[in-house]
This record gives sequence, C-alpha cells and structure tokens, in this order.
Amino acid sequence: MRIPHIIIAPAALLLALGLSAEDAGGQTLRGSRPSVDRMYDQARDHDLTFFRSGKGVRSAASRGDLVRLSGNSDYRLHQVTYPYVLPTTRTFIQRLASQYRDACGERMVVTSAVRPTSYRLLNSVDKSVHPTGMGVDIRKPTRGSCLRFLRETLLYLEDVGAVEATEEHRPPHFHVAVFPRQYLAHIGRKPREGLAQSTRKRTPSSSARPSARSSAQRTTYRVRPGDTLWTIARRHGTSVDRLREANDIRNSNLAVGKLLVIPRAR
Repeated sequence: MRIPHIIIAPAALLLALGLSAEDAGGQTLRGSRPSVDRMYDQARDHDLTFFRSGKGVRSAASRGDLVRLSGNSDYRLHQVTYPYVLPTTRTFIQRLASQYRDACGERMVVTSAVRPTSYRLLNSVDKSVHPTGMGVDIRKPTRGSCLRFLRETLLYLEDVGAVEATEEHRPPHFHVAVFPRQYLAHIGRKPREGLAQSTRKRTPSSSARPSARSSAQRTTYRVRPGDTLWTIARRHGTSVDRLREANDIRNSNLAVGKLLVIPRAR
C-alpha cells in the first residue's frame, strides 16, 4: 500500500549533523533537506511501497518484492531487525562488499535494511526511504584506507546519479539510498535482470569504477580533497603513469581544484 503523506524516518540525516536546508549543494556526503527530498522523490517516482509493519515486510519478501540480505564472505549483518531490501539494493550491497573486501581485506558491515514505519527510532526526520527497502546503512570503517575507499566510491556513485549517500555520526555509518533504474543502468543491467540475485565475481570491472565507455566519455576531472593519483586513476579505469603523462605531473602533489585530463580507455 502506498503512503502518500510524510512518514517517520529512523535516520537522523539532519539533526545528527546539525544541518539546515541552506547546507545543500554539490556532490557531498553531508546530509541536507534537499538530499532527503531527492531520496523520497525517487521512491515516489519508482512507485515504491512504504511498508507499515513487519508483517507487510514479510509478505513482500514472500512475493519476491523484497529479498533477504544473508551475508557472505564479503559482508555481514549486525543487529539488523528486518534483513530485507529491494533486489537492486541487494545487488548494490553484494557488488560494493566484494570491492570493499578486495580493497580493505575485511568484510563490510550492514547495520540496517528495510525498516517499516511502525519501527520508529528516537532520532528521526521525515521522508525516510528505509520503509521501502531502497535504503541501507553501512557501518563506518575505523581504518583510514577503508574509510577513504567507501567515501570515494559513494561519491562516485552519487556523481553518476545511481545513489544518494549520507555520512552520519550518531552512530557512525553511511546511509545509502539506491535508485533502482539509475543503478541498474549504471552497471549495464536491464530492470528485469535486477530481480535476480547477482552472482559475485571478482573482476576488474565493478560498480565503483566506470565502464570503458563512460571513461572514454569523461575527459576531465577536478581534484577533490583527499584525492591521490592512485585513487583518481583507479576511479577512471586508467593508470597512474598514464595520468601523469597526460597532465605532465612530475610528483605526487595534487592541488585541490586542479583540472586533470583523464586519458581515454584503451
């Protein structure tokens, strides 16, 4: 059943960060009212159901509208009351977790999945997408390299319009809303394919890196805080040597705001 009005949200996207509507703007993992609105509007545009109760969640799972997060060698669940999400969100988790483990050598931790509107937390804001199974919470890593990887990957996926992500601090985690049509298009799958459980394959191509086609189309990149030649090269499917050559870079120092030429994929 669709809920056309404002609902109670379990994630404190604004209050935990002390943000206001004026804090919006740019590709960022900071929470804002426009960010919350984008997630909610996507849920409405996809005609998703906002589940009122645990019974509704279980019924949706029995119909295949929601699928179970069971964990694997790449990710585990921690105190997840309702371990169900949309099929596309599970595909996102499986792919991201595989990359996370490859990059960090540890399993990613999921701390929340679907949460019906009856499951209300003390810290809450309006328009949560958790009741749809579209949203998922990922524990914030304590290791610096793992944290950088997760931030950069989510920023990239935001940049291509596949997700909306927020880094929250009470408790420390990332809230991610996966936009079904946009995410499936990004990874090169048709909507119908997203209904099937994805098979994890450890291959160089993945959701954190653009395809050869998108790399060829993106010719420039502006350096952001925390960027290194290695992370930029990895994100765009090229090598550090080719990046240096294309931009006549003699050392590893990168000025924030510098515009880099990205070599075309071979």
